[in-house]
Amino acid sequence: MSSTEVAQARRIVTEIPGPKSQALQERRKKAVAQGVGSVLPVYVQRAGGGIVEDIDGNSLIDFGSGIAVTNVGNADPRVAERAGEQLSRFTHTCFMVNPYEGYVEVAEALNRLTPGDHEKRTVLLNSGAEAVENAVKIARSATGRQAVVVFDHAYHGRTNLTMALTAKNMPYKHGFGPFAGEVHRIPMAYPYRWPTGPKDCGREAAAQAIDQITKQVGAENVAAVLIEPIQGEGGFIVPGEGFLPALAEFCGDNGISFIADEVQTGFARTGRMFACEHEGVVPDLITTAKGIAGGLPLAAVTGRAELMDAVHGGGLGGTYGGNPAACAAALASIEAIESDGLVERAGAIGERMLTRLRALAERHDIIGDVRGRGAMVAIELVQGADDTTPNGEAMGRVVSYCHQQGLVLLTAGTYGNVIRMLPPLVIGDDLLDEGLSIIEEAFDRL
Repeated sequence: MSSTEVAQARRIVTEIPGPKSQALQERRKKAVAQGVGSVLPVYVQRAGGGIVEDIDGNSLIDFGSGIAVTNVGNADPRVAERAGEQLSRFTHTCFMVNPYEGYVEVAEALNRLTPGDHEKRTVLLNSGAEAVENAVKIARSATGRQAVVVFDHAYHGRTNLTMALTAKNMPYKHGFGPFAGEVHRIPMAYPYRWPTGPKDCGREAAAQAIDQITKQVGAENVAAVLIEPIQGEGGFIVPGEGFLPALAEFCGDNGISFIADEVQTGFARTGRMFACEHEGVVPDLITTAKGIAGGLPLAAVTGRAELMDAVHGGGLGGTYGGNPAACAAALASIEAIESDGLVERAGAIGERMLTRLRALAERHDIIGDVRGRGAMVAIELVQGADDTTPNGEAMGRVVSYCHQQGLVLLTAGTYGNVIRMLPPLVIGDDLLDEGLSIIEEAFDRL
Protein backbone atom coordinates (compact mmCIF):
# COMPACT_ATOMS: atom_id res chain seq x y z
CA MET A 1 0.00 0.00 0.00
CA SER A 2 1.70 3.21 -1.08
CA SER A 3 1.06 6.59 0.50
CA THR A 4 -0.64 7.76 -2.69
CA GLU A 5 -3.41 5.20 -2.06
CA VAL A 6 -4.17 6.74 1.33
CA ALA A 7 -5.90 10.08 0.86
CA GLN A 8 -3.73 12.75 2.45
CA ALA A 9 -6.51 14.55 4.27
CA ARG A 10 -7.85 14.53 7.81
CA ARG A 11 -11.37 13.11 7.97
CA ILE A 12 -13.41 12.61 11.14
CA VAL A 13 -16.69 10.71 10.72
CA THR A 14 -17.22 9.32 14.24
CA GLU A 15 -16.19 10.11 17.77
CA ILE A 16 -12.57 9.21 18.56
CA PRO A 17 -12.26 6.28 19.21
CA GLY A 18 -15.15 5.21 17.00
CA PRO A 19 -17.63 2.40 17.69
CA LYS A 20 -15.66 -0.28 15.84
CA SER A 21 -12.48 0.67 17.66
CA GLN A 22 -14.34 0.63 20.97
CA ALA A 23 -15.67 -2.84 20.24
CA LEU A 24 -12.22 -4.10 19.33
CA GLN A 25 -10.86 -2.54 22.50
CA GLU A 26 -13.29 -4.70 24.50
CA ARG A 27 -11.99 -7.79 22.69
CA ARG A 28 -8.45 -6.67 23.42
CA LYS A 29 -9.12 -6.45 27.16
CA LYS A 30 -9.92 -10.17 27.21
CA ALA A 31 -6.96 -11.20 25.06
CA VAL A 32 -4.02 -8.82 25.59
CA ALA A 33 -2.10 -8.28 28.82
CA GLN A 34 -3.28 -5.13 30.61
CA GLY A 35 0.32 -3.97 31.02
CA VAL A 36 0.46 -3.17 27.30
CA GLY A 37 -0.81 0.37 26.77
CA SER A 38 -1.84 2.43 23.76
CA VAL A 39 -1.58 6.20 23.45
CA LEU A 40 -4.75 6.41 21.35
CA PRO A 41 -6.80 3.20 20.95
CA VAL A 42 -8.04 3.77 17.42
CA TYR A 43 -7.47 0.56 15.49
CA VAL A 44 -5.67 1.06 12.20
CA GLN A 45 -6.64 -0.49 8.88
CA ARG A 46 -4.14 1.31 6.67
CA ALA A 47 -1.70 4.21 6.76
CA GLY A 48 0.67 6.15 4.56
CA GLY A 49 2.25 9.55 4.10
CA GLY A 50 1.08 11.63 7.04
CA ILE A 51 -2.24 9.82 7.60
CA VAL A 52 -3.42 6.93 9.76
CA GLU A 53 -6.84 5.57 8.80
CA ASP A 54 -8.83 3.64 11.41
CA ILE A 55 -11.43 0.88 11.09
CA ASP A 56 -14.24 3.41 11.57
CA GLY A 57 -13.15 5.36 8.48
CA ASN A 58 -11.50 8.24 10.38
CA SER A 59 -8.29 9.63 8.91
CA LEU A 60 -5.94 11.07 11.51
CA ILE A 61 -2.87 13.24 11.03
CA ASP A 62 0.17 11.34 12.27
CA PHE A 63 2.59 13.23 14.52
CA GLY A 64 3.83 10.00 16.11
CA SER A 65 5.36 7.80 13.38
CA GLY A 66 5.03 4.77 15.65
CA ILE A 67 7.52 6.50 17.98
CA ALA A 68 9.97 7.52 15.24
CA VAL A 69 9.78 4.21 13.37
CA THR A 70 8.02 5.10 10.11
CA ASN A 71 10.38 7.89 9.08
CA VAL A 72 9.89 6.95 5.41
CA GLY A 73 6.15 6.50 5.94
CA ASN A 74 4.02 3.50 6.88
CA ALA A 75 3.77 2.13 3.37
CA ASP A 76 6.72 3.14 1.23
CA PRO A 77 6.32 1.02 -1.92
CA ARG A 78 10.05 0.31 -2.13
CA VAL A 79 10.04 -1.12 1.39
CA ALA A 80 6.94 -3.23 0.75
CA GLU A 81 8.19 -4.50 -2.60
CA ARG A 82 11.67 -5.41 -1.46
CA ALA A 83 10.50 -7.08 1.75
CA GLY A 84 7.79 -8.95 -0.14
CA GLU A 85 10.24 -10.20 -2.74
CA GLN A 86 12.49 -11.49 0.01
CA LEU A 87 9.56 -13.20 1.75
CA SER A 88 8.74 -15.03 -1.46
CA ARG A 89 12.28 -16.49 -1.56
CA PHE A 90 12.75 -17.42 2.13
CA THR A 91 11.58 -16.03 5.45
CA HIS A 92 14.36 -17.27 7.71
CA THR A 93 17.44 -19.44 7.94
CA CYS A 94 19.13 -17.85 10.97
CA PHE A 95 22.27 -15.96 9.99
CA MET A 96 24.21 -17.98 12.55
CA VAL A 97 23.30 -21.20 10.70
CA ASN A 98 23.11 -20.30 7.02
CA PRO A 99 24.01 -16.66 6.29
CA TYR A 100 22.67 -14.52 3.44
CA GLU A 101 23.73 -11.42 1.56
CA GLY A 102 21.08 -9.05 2.92
CA TYR A 103 22.60 -9.09 6.40
CA VAL A 104 26.02 -8.27 4.98
CA GLU A 105 24.56 -5.48 2.83
CA VAL A 106 22.87 -3.84 5.81
CA ALA A 107 26.09 -4.07 7.83
CA GLU A 108 27.99 -2.47 4.96
CA ALA A 109 25.43 0.33 4.73
CA LEU A 110 25.59 1.05 8.46
CA ASN A 111 29.37 1.02 8.43
CA ARG A 112 29.22 3.61 5.64
CA LEU A 113 26.49 5.83 7.09
CA THR A 114 27.38 6.08 10.78
CA PRO A 115 29.72 8.87 11.92
CA GLY A 116 33.47 8.45 11.51
CA ASP A 117 35.73 7.15 8.75
CA HIS A 118 37.43 4.49 10.90
CA GLU A 119 37.07 0.78 10.16
CA LYS A 120 33.77 -0.54 11.54
CA ARG A 121 31.83 -3.72 12.16
CA THR A 122 28.09 -4.26 12.71
CA VAL A 123 25.91 -6.85 14.41
CA LEU A 124 22.18 -6.99 13.63
CA LEU A 125 19.57 -7.61 16.32
CA ASN A 126 15.83 -7.33 16.95
CA SER A 127 15.10 -4.27 19.11
CA GLY A 128 16.58 -1.10 20.48
CA ALA A 129 16.86 -2.56 23.98
CA GLU A 130 18.68 -5.60 22.62
CA ALA A 131 21.06 -3.32 20.72
CA VAL A 132 21.83 -1.34 23.88
CA GLU A 133 22.43 -4.54 25.89
CA ASN A 134 24.82 -5.79 23.24
CA ALA A 135 26.65 -2.47 23.08
CA VAL A 136 27.29 -2.73 26.81
CA LYS A 137 28.45 -6.35 26.40
CA ILE A 138 30.85 -5.31 23.65
CA ALA A 139 32.25 -2.39 25.67
CA ARG A 140 32.79 -4.59 28.72
CA SER A 141 34.45 -7.31 26.68
CA ALA A 142 36.73 -4.90 24.82
CA THR A 143 37.80 -2.84 27.84
CA GLY A 144 37.87 -5.52 30.52
CA ARG A 145 35.93 -3.12 32.74
CA GLN A 146 32.43 -3.31 34.19
CA ALA A 147 31.02 0.10 35.16
CA VAL A 148 28.53 1.85 32.87
CA VAL A 149 27.67 5.54 33.21
CA VAL A 150 24.21 6.77 32.21
CA PHE A 151 22.25 9.99 32.75
CA ASP A 152 19.21 11.45 34.43
CA HIS A 153 16.08 11.36 32.23
CA ALA A 154 17.55 8.54 30.09
CA TYR A 155 15.47 5.85 28.44
CA HIS A 156 17.22 2.79 27.01
CA GLY A 157 14.64 -0.01 27.09
CA ARG A 158 12.51 -2.43 29.10
CA THR A 159 14.75 -5.51 29.51
CA ASN A 160 16.51 -6.10 32.82
CA LEU A 161 19.79 -4.37 32.01
CA THR A 162 18.13 -1.55 30.07
CA MET A 163 15.68 -0.93 32.93
CA ALA A 164 18.73 -0.36 35.11
CA LEU A 165 20.06 2.05 32.48
CA THR A 166 16.70 3.85 32.21
CA ALA A 167 16.02 6.66 34.68
CA LYS A 168 12.23 6.84 34.97
CA ASN A 169 10.58 4.54 37.49
CA MET A 170 6.93 4.55 36.40
CA PRO A 171 5.95 2.78 34.26
CA TYR A 172 9.25 1.31 33.10
CA LYS A 173 10.90 0.02 36.28
CA HIS A 174 8.32 -0.01 39.06
CA GLY A 175 8.02 -3.43 40.67
CA PHE A 176 10.39 -5.16 38.24
CA GLY A 177 13.63 -5.21 40.25
CA PRO A 178 16.24 -6.17 41.23
CA PHE A 179 18.18 -4.64 38.39
CA ALA A 180 21.63 -5.19 36.95
CA GLY A 181 24.51 -3.67 38.89
CA GLU A 182 27.51 -1.47 38.06
CA VAL A 183 25.28 1.24 36.58
CA HIS A 184 26.06 4.80 37.68
CA ARG A 185 23.76 7.77 36.99
CA ILE A 186 25.01 11.30 36.32
CA PRO A 187 23.09 14.61 35.96
CA MET A 188 22.05 15.50 32.42
CA ALA A 189 22.78 18.78 30.64
CA TYR A 190 19.11 19.90 30.60
CA PRO A 191 19.25 23.51 29.38
CA TYR A 192 15.72 24.55 30.37
CA ARG A 193 16.14 23.33 33.94
CA TRP A 194 19.86 23.95 34.45
CA PRO A 195 20.35 26.07 37.63
CA THR A 196 22.53 28.76 36.00
CA GLY A 197 20.61 28.83 32.71
CA PRO A 198 20.97 27.40 29.20
CA LYS A 199 24.06 29.38 28.17
CA ASP A 200 26.42 27.69 30.64
CA CYS A 201 24.62 24.35 30.78
CA GLY A 202 26.80 22.30 28.44
CA ARG A 203 30.11 23.41 29.90
CA GLU A 204 29.07 23.18 33.53
CA ALA A 205 27.23 19.87 33.16
CA ALA A 206 30.20 18.29 31.40
CA ALA A 207 32.57 19.42 34.14
CA GLN A 208 30.21 18.05 36.79
CA ALA A 209 29.78 14.73 34.96
CA ILE A 210 33.52 14.24 34.50
CA ASP A 211 34.17 15.14 38.13
CA GLN A 212 31.56 12.64 39.38
CA ILE A 213 32.81 9.87 37.12
CA THR A 214 36.39 10.45 38.19
CA LYS A 215 35.74 10.71 41.92
CA GLN A 216 32.77 8.40 42.46
CA VAL A 217 33.37 5.63 39.91
CA GLY A 218 36.97 5.97 38.75
CA ALA A 219 37.60 6.45 35.06
CA GLU A 220 39.76 3.34 34.99
CA ASN A 221 36.72 1.27 36.03
CA VAL A 222 34.33 2.58 33.36
CA ALA A 223 33.63 0.40 30.35
CA ALA A 224 31.19 2.80 28.71
CA VAL A 225 29.45 6.14 28.87
CA LEU A 226 26.02 5.65 27.31
CA ILE A 227 23.85 8.56 26.20
CA GLU A 228 21.05 9.50 23.82
CA PRO A 229 22.31 12.49 21.76
CA ILE A 230 18.78 13.86 22.22
CA GLN A 231 16.89 12.17 25.02
CA GLY A 232 13.60 10.67 23.86
CA GLU A 233 11.24 9.50 26.59
CA GLY A 234 13.05 11.89 28.95
CA GLY A 235 11.43 14.79 27.10
CA PHE A 236 13.36 15.46 23.87
CA ILE A 237 16.14 17.07 25.87
CA VAL A 238 18.77 18.53 23.54
CA PRO A 239 21.95 18.64 25.66
CA GLY A 240 23.59 21.97 26.29
CA GLU A 241 26.10 22.89 23.58
CA GLY A 242 29.48 21.28 24.11
CA PHE A 243 28.27 18.61 26.53
CA LEU A 244 28.50 15.67 24.14
CA PRO A 245 31.89 16.63 22.64
CA ALA A 246 33.37 17.07 26.13
CA LEU A 247 32.12 13.65 27.23
CA ALA A 248 33.42 12.01 24.06
CA GLU A 249 36.83 13.62 24.53
CA PHE A 250 36.96 12.47 28.16
CA CYS A 251 36.10 8.93 27.09
CA GLY A 252 38.79 8.95 24.41
CA ASP A 253 41.41 10.15 26.88
CA ASN A 254 40.53 7.42 29.39
CA GLY A 255 39.96 4.33 27.27
CA ILE A 256 36.20 4.45 27.83
CA SER A 257 33.78 3.41 25.07
CA PHE A 258 31.47 6.30 24.18
CA ILE A 259 28.11 4.76 23.18
CA ALA A 260 25.52 6.86 21.35
CA ASP A 261 22.00 5.47 21.69
CA GLU A 262 20.51 6.65 18.40
CA VAL A 263 17.53 4.30 18.50
CA GLN A 264 15.06 7.22 18.34
CA THR A 265 17.25 9.92 16.81
CA GLY A 266 18.74 7.93 13.93
CA PHE A 267 17.98 7.71 10.23
CA ALA A 268 17.39 11.36 9.29
CA ARG A 269 15.01 12.13 12.18
CA THR A 270 16.89 15.20 13.48
CA GLY A 271 17.98 16.75 10.19
CA ARG A 272 21.19 14.73 10.11
CA MET A 273 21.45 11.04 9.37
CA PHE A 274 22.46 10.67 13.04
CA ALA A 275 22.03 13.22 15.82
CA CYS A 276 25.70 12.97 16.89
CA GLU A 277 26.61 14.76 13.70
CA HIS A 278 25.12 18.07 14.88
CA GLU A 279 28.19 18.59 17.10
CA GLY A 280 30.66 16.48 15.15
CA VAL A 281 30.72 13.70 17.73
CA VAL A 282 32.04 10.33 16.55
CA PRO A 283 30.93 7.57 18.93
CA ASP A 284 32.90 4.39 19.49
CA LEU A 285 29.66 2.39 19.36
CA ILE A 286 26.26 3.44 18.06
CA THR A 287 22.94 1.67 18.58
CA THR A 288 20.16 1.91 16.03
CA ALA A 289 16.63 0.52 15.58
CA LYS A 290 13.21 2.22 15.08
CA GLY A 291 13.65 4.11 11.78
CA ILE A 292 16.07 1.57 10.32
CA ALA A 293 13.64 -0.65 8.38
CA GLY A 294 10.44 1.22 7.58
CA GLY A 295 8.48 -0.51 10.35
CA LEU A 296 9.92 -4.01 10.33
CA PRO A 297 11.76 -5.16 13.49
CA LEU A 298 15.50 -4.64 13.16
CA ALA A 299 18.27 -3.15 15.28
CA ALA A 300 22.02 -2.89 15.18
CA VAL A 301 25.22 -2.07 16.99
CA THR A 302 27.87 -0.49 14.79
CA GLY A 303 31.29 0.40 16.09
CA ARG A 304 35.03 0.53 15.86
CA ALA A 305 36.37 -2.72 14.43
CA GLU A 306 38.79 -3.28 17.30
CA LEU A 307 35.94 -3.05 19.84
CA MET A 308 33.42 -5.11 17.91
CA ASP A 309 35.95 -7.82 17.11
CA ALA A 310 37.10 -8.09 20.73
CA VAL A 311 34.12 -10.31 21.52
CA HIS A 312 34.78 -14.06 21.32
CA GLY A 313 33.16 -16.13 18.59
CA GLY A 314 29.52 -16.91 19.37
CA GLY A 315 29.31 -14.11 21.93
CA LEU A 316 27.02 -12.00 19.76
CA GLY A 317 23.91 -12.92 17.83
CA GLY A 318 20.37 -14.20 18.21
CA THR A 319 17.97 -16.44 16.35
CA TYR A 320 16.03 -13.68 14.61
CA GLY A 321 18.73 -11.00 14.51
CA GLY A 322 18.97 -9.59 11.00
CA ASN A 323 15.84 -11.33 9.71
CA PRO A 324 16.10 -11.44 5.88
CA ALA A 325 12.82 -9.59 5.25
CA ALA A 326 13.76 -6.90 7.76
CA CYS A 327 17.17 -6.55 6.10
CA ALA A 328 15.49 -6.10 2.71
CA ALA A 329 13.20 -3.46 4.21
CA ALA A 330 16.18 -1.66 5.76
CA LEU A 331 18.01 -1.46 2.46
CA ALA A 332 14.89 -0.02 0.82
CA SER A 333 14.37 2.42 3.68
CA ILE A 334 17.96 3.67 3.45
CA GLU A 335 17.51 4.05 -0.30
CA ALA A 336 14.35 6.12 0.28
CA ILE A 337 16.08 8.38 2.81
CA GLU A 338 18.99 9.06 0.50
CA SER A 339 17.17 9.30 -2.84
CA ASP A 340 14.24 11.34 -1.53
CA GLY A 341 16.35 13.82 0.44
CA LEU A 342 14.71 13.00 3.77
CA VAL A 343 17.61 14.32 5.83
CA GLU A 344 17.00 17.76 4.35
CA ARG A 345 13.26 17.28 4.60
CA ALA A 346 13.54 16.63 8.34
CA GLY A 347 15.39 19.91 8.71
CA ALA A 348 12.68 21.79 6.82
CA ILE A 349 9.94 20.16 8.92
CA GLY A 350 11.77 21.22 12.07
CA GLU A 351 12.08 24.83 10.95
CA ARG A 352 8.39 24.98 10.11
CA MET A 353 7.33 23.44 13.43
CA LEU A 354 9.69 25.37 15.68
CA THR A 355 8.75 28.71 14.11
CA ARG A 356 5.04 28.23 14.76
CA LEU A 357 5.42 26.62 18.17
CA ARG A 358 7.75 29.34 19.42
CA ALA A 359 5.22 31.94 18.28
CA LEU A 360 2.58 29.97 20.19
CA ALA A 361 4.79 30.03 23.28
CA GLU A 362 4.83 33.83 23.12
CA ARG A 363 1.05 33.77 23.62
CA HIS A 364 0.89 31.13 26.35
CA ASP A 365 2.95 31.37 29.53
CA ILE A 366 2.36 27.71 30.35
CA ILE A 367 4.66 26.78 27.47
CA GLY A 368 7.97 26.85 29.29
CA ASP A 369 10.15 25.55 26.49
CA VAL A 370 9.97 24.63 22.81
CA ARG A 371 12.91 22.50 21.70
CA GLY A 372 14.15 19.86 19.32
CA ARG A 373 16.05 19.25 16.13
CA GLY A 374 14.61 18.38 12.75
CA ALA A 375 11.35 16.46 12.91
CA MET A 376 11.85 15.72 16.61
CA VAL A 377 10.18 18.58 18.46
CA ALA A 378 8.70 19.00 21.94
CA ILE A 379 6.79 21.45 24.12
CA GLU A 380 7.35 21.45 27.88
CA LEU A 381 4.39 22.71 29.92
CA VAL A 382 4.73 24.53 33.24
CA GLN A 383 2.47 26.45 35.60
CA GLY A 384 3.36 29.91 34.28
CA ALA A 385 6.01 32.38 33.21
CA ASP A 386 7.55 32.60 36.68
CA ASP A 387 6.71 29.09 37.82
CA THR A 388 8.49 26.21 36.10
CA THR A 389 6.67 23.56 38.12
CA PRO A 390 5.70 20.79 35.65
CA ASN A 391 2.11 21.07 34.39
CA GLY A 392 0.98 17.58 33.51
CA GLU A 393 -2.69 18.49 33.82
CA ALA A 394 -2.51 21.03 31.00
CA MET A 395 -0.50 18.61 28.89
CA GLY A 396 -3.23 16.02 29.27
CA ARG A 397 -5.95 18.46 28.25
CA VAL A 398 -4.04 19.60 25.16
CA VAL A 399 -3.29 16.05 24.02
CA SER A 400 -6.88 14.92 24.65
CA TYR A 401 -8.27 17.76 22.53
CA CYS A 402 -5.83 17.01 19.71
CA HIS A 403 -6.74 13.33 19.75
CA GLN A 404 -10.43 14.16 19.53
CA GLN A 405 -9.70 16.41 16.54
CA GLY A 406 -7.82 13.67 14.71
CA LEU A 407 -4.19 14.45 15.49
CA VAL A 408 -1.96 11.69 16.85
CA LEU A 409 0.34 13.16 19.50
CA LEU A 410 2.69 11.54 22.00
CA THR A 411 3.71 12.54 25.51
CA ALA A 412 7.04 12.24 27.30
CA GLY A 413 9.15 13.63 30.10
CA THR A 414 10.33 12.51 33.50
CA TYR A 415 7.75 14.87 35.00
CA GLY A 416 4.94 13.88 32.64
CA ASN A 417 4.62 17.38 31.15
CA VAL A 418 6.08 17.18 27.64
CA ILE A 419 4.26 16.87 24.31
CA ARG A 420 6.51 15.26 21.72
CA MET A 421 6.04 15.41 17.95
CA LEU A 422 7.54 12.95 15.47
CA PRO A 423 5.81 13.38 12.11
CA PRO A 424 6.81 11.08 9.24
CA LEU A 425 9.47 12.70 7.11
CA VAL A 426 7.18 12.22 4.09
CA ILE A 427 4.32 14.27 5.54
CA GLY A 428 3.09 17.11 3.31
CA ASP A 429 3.29 20.73 4.42
CA ASP A 430 -0.50 21.03 4.32
CA LEU A 431 -1.00 18.25 6.85
CA LEU A 432 1.90 19.52 8.94
CA ASP A 433 0.35 22.98 9.08
CA GLU A 434 -3.10 21.58 9.84
CA GLY A 435 -1.71 19.55 12.72
CA LEU A 436 0.04 22.61 14.13
CA SER A 437 -3.21 24.57 13.84
CA ILE A 438 -4.98 21.93 15.92
CA ILE A 439 -2.29 22.26 18.59
CA GLU A 440 -2.75 26.04 18.56
CA GLU A 441 -6.52 25.60 18.98
CA ALA A 442 -5.94 23.26 21.90
CA PHE A 443 -3.88 25.88 23.76
CA ASP A 444 -6.27 28.68 22.90
CA ARG A 445 -9.10 26.65 24.47
CA LEU A 446 -7.33 26.06 27.79
